[in-house]
Amino acid sequence: MGLKKLIQKCSNNDTKAQSELYHLFSRTLFSICLKYSRNYAEAEDNLQDTFVTIFKKISQYKGKGSFEGWIKRIAINTALQRYRKQDVFEIIDEENIESNQVDINDDIDIPLDYLLECVQELPDRYRLVFNLYVLDGFSHKDISEMLSISTGTSKSNLSRARAILKEKVTHYLEKTNSQSL
Repeated sequence: MGLKKLIQKCSNNDTKAQSELYHLFSRTLFSICLKYSRNYAEAEDNLQDTFVTIFKKISQYKGKGSFEGWIKRIAINTALQRYRKQDVFEIIDEENIESNQVDINDDIDIPLDYLLECVQELPDRYRLVFNLYVLDGFSHKDISEMLSISTGTSKSNLSRARAILKEKVTHYLEKTNSQSL
């Protein structure tokens, strides 16, 4: 069945079509939920909430733009909604922002699972901004609007996230280098 037909059937609350849509996109959306969650269980909750929202609002999708892009945006917003209700952001004076640009050497071999774990261990405010800016390509202006923070706070949180990740990666490399000697 084509995607257009599947979307139409989901709009009519066809449970078989909803199941098919879930199986078609659950892996992709789960990876997004995992990026924005503290752990696997929270990502599963976010995925569930994402599909509830998708099925509730699927009739609002008018075929303009990519359907996959539309549902990815729902997944990101669902995960972020969890944090909007909490006071996870530290308001920073834009005048006192450090610039911690981190250079990555392509020759370094670090397991992807380890990097994901490092990102997930970041405090919420740093993880959310890091993912939105670095992994999903949003601007600080967009992030500030999405999270109801200033652009300075977004920049500061990104800088701090990068510093923490750099420290973890450096520690990992020192540990693996000392074990290989």
